[in-house]
Amino acid sequence: MRILCTNDDGYMAEGLRVLAGAARTLGEVSIVAPDREQSATSHSLTIHRPIRAREASEGVYVVDGTPTDCVIMAVNELLGYQPDFCLSGVNHGSNMGEDVLYSGTVAAAMEATVIGIPSVALSYTGDDFEKLEAWTPLLEGLLQQILRRNPFPPHTLLNINLPGAPPGKVRGVKITSLGRRRYADSITRILDPKGREYFWIGGGISAWNGGQEADFRAVQDGFISVTPLHLDLTRYELMEEIRGWNLAL
Repeated sequence: MRILCTNDDGYMAEGLRVLAGAARTLGEVSIVAPDREQSATSHSLTIHRPIRAREASEGVYVVDGTPTDCVIMAVNELLGYQPDFCLSGVNHGSNMGEDVLYSGTVAAAMEATVIGIPSVALSYTGDDFEKLEAWTPLLEGLLQQILRRNPFPPHTLLNINLPGAPPGKVRGVKITSLGRRRYADSITRILDPKGREYFWIGGGISAWNGGQEADFRAVQDGFISVTPLHLDLTRYELMEEIRGWNLAL
């Protein structure tokens, strides 16, 4: 099995190193990752400037673009083949609820899914990223169960969030849905040293809500959250109702 590993935290990130190490027990691993942090780049493409890539070491390629760029470059230029699986992460921080719309980690897995490669995005909800190495045995076992699933659900990626707890205290795995998160005070207004105003987007206070199967509830309770995401965003149950609006020009 040939496995592509990527992320949005950059090719030097601890989470990527740990993920690639776990994946190597299952097959041949190639890494194609951004040259710097690309968090919150979502599914963006670099189209207004050239993209550069280099091989940092054997099987490790560095791209000065987004996570989506990395997957496209890997499949079409750098590897010379289409991987059997794509693993994105382990992200330094959670990707739950609406975060999946902004996450470069999830976007990389989604781009691979678009291309037709079974994909998984993995994120760690804790903040002690230097301890991710301890998750290696657990990741190996989890990935072994997923990557050997044949056939893998088409047009679907798995979004996995690891709880912020020692791996030895993980209570199990729960199949979950996306929760909902509302942000408040997420824009900060600041003055620079010359008194000119500027704004900083991000941070702020967030509040979660959602049903009993929501992803955030699983990780809060010490479980690994596994949420299947699919590419078709159509809300089919509303199609007939909206036809009844008789929209016309």
